[in-house]
Amino acid sequence: MSSTEVKAEVDRLAPVGEAIARLLSPHAEVVLHDPATDQVVAIWNPLSERKVGAPSLLGELDELAETGRDVYGPYPKSLPDGRRLSSVSAVLRDEDGKAGLVLCVNVDRTAFEEAGRILAAFAAPVTGQPRVLFEHDWTETLNDVVGEFVRERGATVDRLSRDDRLELVGRLEAAGVLSQRRSVPAVARALKISRSALYQLLAEARQETDGHPA
Repeated sequence: MSSTEVKAEVDRLAPVGEAIARLLSPHAEVVLHDPATDQVVAIWNPLSERKVGAPSLLGELDELAETGRDVYGPYPKSLPDGRRLSSVSAVLRDEDGKAGLVLCVNVDRTAFEEAGRILAAFAAPVTGQPRVLFEHDWTETLNDVVGEFVRERGATVDRLSRDDRLELVGRLEAAGVLSQRRSVPAVARALKISRSALYQLLAEARQETDGHPA
């Protein structure tokens, strides 16, 4: 293409390059190359710090296999500061089928790789609680017992019947929760009842445990 034709084509494709750069900002640069002069003719968000007129070095595309009709990549590239890129290039042909310009999108993988490392860390196997620190944490037991009970019943705590609450208090007593200092207020809150109601249920539960139903 002549320089006039190249300029007209760049003007026509400028909204496309701008749109892609905005969508992937700040992680990607978009470049238009002229294979006839092997120069950059337009660039958006220049991560590589190249400018219009810089050498394109498009000969590297000859070593790549097409992944689609006139499409190459994604293939790896690097920036001078060591950041790794994933790049895709598309050959844009004119009406006669001749290669006119080459559109390249270069995505900086740094942010995505860091996000991947963070997600992988969260997904790592979780170890048990350190026994030395948590062996006396009766609140964990309280939560576990209540949670398991409501799942069994398929109902929230505030919808449990009195008999359900009596059974649940019995389980908490058997687990040693109610023998802990200052446990009554916490258990009453968990069961959404008053302290006096809890004391009544606890008395009944202990009588049943001793073999003397109320």
